[in-house]
Amino acid sequence: MATITFFHAHPDDEAIATGGTMADLAYRGHRVVLVTATRGELGEIPDGLLAPGESLADRRASELADAGRILGVSRQSFLDYHDSGMAGEESNNRPGCFAAADPEEAAEALAAILDEEASEALVIYDEHGGYGHPDHIQVHRVGMRAAVRAGTPVVYMSTMDRDFFQELRQEVADSGLTPPGDQPEEEVTMGEPADRITTEVDVARWIETKRQAMRAHASQIGEGSFFLSMPDDLFTRVWGQEWYIRVRPEPVAETAGRREAALLLPPEPTTGPVGAASGTGGVR
Repeated sequence: MATITFFHAHPDDEAIATGGTMADLAYRGHRVVLVTATRGELGEIPDGLLAPGESLADRRASELADAGRILGVSRQSFLDYHDSGMAGEESNNRPGCFAAADPEEAAEALAAILDEEASEALVIYDEHGGYGHPDHIQVHRVGMRAAVRAGTPVVYMSTMDRDFFQELRQEVADSGLTPPGDQPEEEVTMGEPADRITTEVDVARWIETKRQAMRAHASQIGEGSFFLSMPDDLFTRVWGQEWYIRVRPEPVAETAGRREAALLLPPEPTTGPVGAASGTGGVR
């Protein structure tokens, strides 16, 4: 069995972007490690959310622990940088925030975990962090450096299929929902074009697990939010697959145009429990 490390920026990112993949890997017996750069202390604070003396950072750490249990995470660690806030805010440059951190210093901290865990694979974000958040962009920078430092053989960038979501816009609009940060079609920059995506993991069987992990982050994802208010069939359409770009090892030319159906991991032993599912990445 393999160890796979997922590196995310804030609590709740793991559930939204990679929750189904994490749950599936854990179910198959792999060790799932979650490293979170910040505690997300600059997130929204709904009225009446916090108990006396409780900080949002404390609450979000507790929510992340609950989500991790739901997803089957074996270890969760913080790098303990400060949340940088949204792009263009003054908080992007404050001392101690992740976006302004020395990428080499942060990579050293992440690489230490990769080495300690002997992690065979690392999952980070694409070059613009999926949607331009400065902490997400820094996850990419730091993660790429850490993989080199630790000699991690497999690296994937979590992303979104931009073309899929453009096609889905009308279906979402017909449901009466407005996605957060919705952009005119000609301005959509979320995710990556379909022809760049190497891997599409079908997580429909884990859709309720993923929804429960999102729900665990109640401070940021309320029942009336875009994420949890959509009908079941639309929720599965939107969240029933997770997309990745494999950057290490680079896909060979022979597989161009075909997407892997799972993350590339070391082959499992040929002997084992009857009915055990294979964790080896396939191409379809």
